[in-house]
Amino acid sequence: MAELKRDELSWLEGDMPFSERFGDHFYSRADGRAECHHVFMGGNGLPERWNNAGNFTIGELGFGTGLNFLETWRTWRACRGPDQMLDFVSFEAYPMEGAAIARALSRWPELAELAELLLEKWPALTDEPDRWAMDGQTGLTVVAGEALNGVRNWNGKADAWYLDGFAPAKNPEMWSADLMQAVADRTQPGGTFASYTAAGWVRRNLQAAGFAVEKRPGHAGKREMICGVKDA
Repeated sequence: MAELKRDELSWLEGDMPFSERFGDHFYSRADGRAECHHVFMGGNGLPERWNNAGNFTIGELGFGTGLNFLETWRTWRACRGPDQMLDFVSFEAYPMEGAAIARALSRWPELAELAELLLEKWPALTDEPDRWAMDGQTGLTVVAGEALNGVRNWNGKADAWYLDGFAPAKNPEMWSADLMQAVADRTQPGGTFASYTAAGWVRRNLQAAGFAVEKRPGHAGKREMICGVKDA
């Protein structure tokens, strides 16, 4: 079993994590929880698509602090039906230490209960993926390691993707043509993606992989974001 790779962090404004490796913030400095709703959930048509959906799978590039998962889980718990199941599968090259996750999430007390449940599982994270039952209707799998191999080796397919790696200019491998193609290959027909970035070469990589891509207004004054649907 390989040792997990870790990023070196700085902290801005007390509880805002900053990656020294990639020179970028982990989420919007305005409000990361609001960014999750606007970009990743809104861009994928959630929670509306959960209505009568049965089982639903979300794939994510970049688990980071777990903020997107926790906010998605919080929303899912509030609106899911009795027989529905959500699986959240995230690919993360440099998993954060539990103490750092707790520090970053401390600014959102509405997530405290769910964050505690996540952190109870977190010490068991290894480089061998394991699905954690977070509750009776929610599963979480964090795949530690390089994203391209992780996505290619995953045998599932996502109904929606959160593309949340660090900025393309700072972490181009997370937005490469090969990885975007792997994402498309692991997407259900008619499945979707959403991302905060609207970089032209990222859009072209997604289009070449088989997604119809559109621009939308971004979060917190950011001019544009992108989302899209996989061609059937």
